[in-house]
Amino acid sequence: MLKIAWSPEYAHPLPENHRFPMLKYELLPEQLLYEGTVTQDNFFRPAALPEARIVRVHDENYWRRLRELELTPSEIRKTGFPLSAELVMREVIIMGGTVEAADYALQYGMAMNIAGGTHHAFTDRGEGFCLLNDNALGAQYLLDEGKAGKVLIVDLDVHQGNGTAQIFAQEPRVFTFSMHGGNNYPLHKETSDLDVPLPDGIGDEGYLQLLRTHLPRLMEQVEPDFVFYQCGVDVLASDKLGKLALTHAGCKERDRLVLELCHTHGVPVCASMGGGYSTRIADIVEAHANTFRLAQQIFF
Repeated sequence: MLKIAWSPEYAHPLPENHRFPMLKYELLPEQLLYEGTVTQDNFFRPAALPEARIVRVHDENYWRRLRELELTPSEIRKTGFPLSAELVMREVIIMGGTVEAADYALQYGMAMNIAGGTHHAFTDRGEGFCLLNDNALGAQYLLDEGKAGKVLIVDLDVHQGNGTAQIFAQEPRVFTFSMHGGNNYPLHKETSDLDVPLPDGIGDEGYLQLLRTHLPRLMEQVEPDFVFYQCGVDVLASDKLGKLALTHAGCKERDRLVLELCHTHGVPVCASMGGGYSTRIADIVEAHANTFRLAQQIFF
């Protein structure tokens, strides 16, 4: 059974000018239920990730200051959200969702988090709507518990997974792969194990050709025991923060390629939704929904 992390806290209310990005966390599960892609049995409500797990990845002093709402105004501006206790709790629950989903993926072959993909969170700071890094925490959990010996993080959000790259820069058991807009945020890129910077305006054909060139080879070379997939839909041509030109069909084919490779190789995969900032909320929800539809078709 496809298990999906979701909690009412995911749709945490924000000031009016920040609410739009949060709408998908309410609308996406509603759409999936309405169309019959999933039932209520597919969803699980995650618990907050324990502090002991958070500090396996994040600096203890950063976590303390975040928890106590002691970040400086400059640090808060870099995260993009006004800081509050509710926002921190939301983040901690999302982290728990990805860690729990990783266990479900080991059991069923694939699991998903409606939220997550918080790849701009570093060991000691947050950036770009990310306070803590869920894929990094999930990968560290699997390594610590002996549930995986080699983890591949496939980050196909339009923005480089800079925080994830920094966190695992000295960890040979985690291979970080980021295919992203070369001229997009962040201005300063970190160094992933493999970075594929993309030119502005690249469309379906060029994008998919590059992905088909790199990812099958990585699956063979890295031989991962587990894959975390950051499947942001800000690669769409309609995205306000992206500079690429993928169609919905191209974005869906991207997901199909990743999920079919994992399925073919027998490698469990945990998907986190990542970014999506198209002007029409329907475009965001439809692109994300395609990932869930494919998960059901390929794995179940």
